[in-house]
Amino acid sequence: MNRRCFLRDVIAAGAAFALVPGLLRAEVAQRTDSERFALARAKQPWLTGWKSVDNASLGPTTAAIEGRLPKGFAGTLYRDGPAWFERAGFRYRHWFDGDGMLHAWQFGERTVEHRARMIATSKFTREQAAGRFLLPAAGTTIPGAVPIRNNDDVNTANTAVIRFDGRLFALWEGGSAYELDAASLHTLGPVSWRDDLVAAPFSAHPLIERDGSLWNFGSLDLLSGSGLLLWHVGVDGKLLRSATVATPAPGYLHSFAMTRRHLVFVLMPYQLEQGQGAAFFERLRFHSTQPCRIAVVPKDALDAPRWFEVEFGAVYHYADACERNGEIVVSAARHDDPAEMRAPMAAAMRGAPGSSIGTELVALHLNLANGRARWQASGVRDIEFPAFDHRHDAAAPARLFAPMRIEPAAAPYFNAIAAIDPVRGRHSVHRYGGGVLVEEHVFVPKPASRRVGEGWLVGTLLDAPRGRSGVAVLDAEHVEDGPLAQAWLPYAMPLGFHGTFAA
Repeated sequence: MNRRCFLRDVIAAGAAFALVPGLLRAEVAQRTDSERFALARAKQPWLTGWKSVDNASLGPTTAAIEGRLPKGFAGTLYRDGPAWFERAGFRYRHWFDGDGMLHAWQFGERTVEHRARMIATSKFTREQAAGRFLLPAAGTTIPGAVPIRNNDDVNTANTAVIRFDGRLFALWEGGSAYELDAASLHTLGPVSWRDDLVAAPFSAHPLIERDGSLWNFGSLDLLSGSGLLLWHVGVDGKLLRSATVATPAPGYLHSFAMTRRHLVFVLMPYQLEQGQGAAFFERLRFHSTQPCRIAVVPKDALDAPRWFEVEFGAVYHYADACERNGEIVVSAARHDDPAEMRAPMAAAMRGAPGSSIGTELVALHLNLANGRARWQASGVRDIEFPAFDHRHDAAAPARLFAPMRIEPAAAPYFNAIAAIDPVRGRHSVHRYGGGVLVEEHVFVPKPASRRVGEGWLVGTLLDAPRGRSGVAVLDAEHVEDGPLAQAWLPYAMPLGFHGTFAA
């Protein structure tokens, strides 16, 4: 990777924001957007999922428990997501732009306590002091944005959180991991895995190897570069290997998949429309008539990717991947509309009803013998954020757990949790009902359990009509029976993206 050129391009992009604030005026958020959103939310409470917080910290607050927490279930559910959307009457237009807030749901034997804190990134700290948005955003053009030095100046740390090397990290798509204190949630600062890779992109979806090491990638395309930067970090937090995979054309990806022998990267073809200085997602247009290019990278030969092509598919999240009989099979949540995927829940960000997130669970088949690739539809629709038990047999597709939308629905968002068996073609569902919006549920193995699938699901909820956020614990083998316990706060918070459970 030519880091000097990489940072030069980023700085040039930031300068363009400052010099050309009037570009794409039709896309620029107006200063009355905050007021319009507040009026709309008063009539449609489900829009609370996209409201802005106005406090940098919440709690600690003891939640009111319904039901009984299962014996042996103890630890902390950490959750990350965009939460600060408004300043000085100006409101972001894109969900991905909000500054990140880290949540901790701590489970005791008979208690649930919640606390949350804004992640004190360089961006958030500067804008908090200024009282207005200063820096360029991923999906909203910011009038009068100031120049930036590198991509960490615009890092929102708003997408995911992981525990690794005994440490806690908040992650974003295009910059450094931010380390936080696991108990207080105070921000410790950005992490550099190697001195010459400071501020290099480290994606929000790393994967943990069986030996405890970590694999990840960074897309250089997002910041005017080219290619994929691969990371392999040891269990001691030291970088074992890095490599750059050259890509034949621009390709967007948010996550990747992994088998025991390979890393799988699916790149969606796109172009950026004219309008230098406008936000990345405002300019991005997917080429849905062109195939996706797929790099299958051997873990023992990062410089020797094998390339495949498959019909275009719009995917943010891949789940498990298995490899047997010369074929790799990867589970994914494929979006119906690439334009909608470019700015999911864009109508909600404006305070409008809009359409729901249309997706289908699919399997991507990669034949290593003949070099062919194909999508296989499952018929399971309207799901996202798939999770699974990472102890599953790597030679067969895993049982998946995912939020699902089932009619009737009070909002264009998920209202149920599903357990999906792709091998048998079956799924079981619990619908929360009552206007409850459902977020990602993560799998937690039962203590001392070795049987795959034996464990709990823990996930967060928004009960919009009652103005409260909560968390639920279910038996992963009997999802259809509903929660064993739920715990509710006396306040409501915006919806987030991804979390992890620390036992």
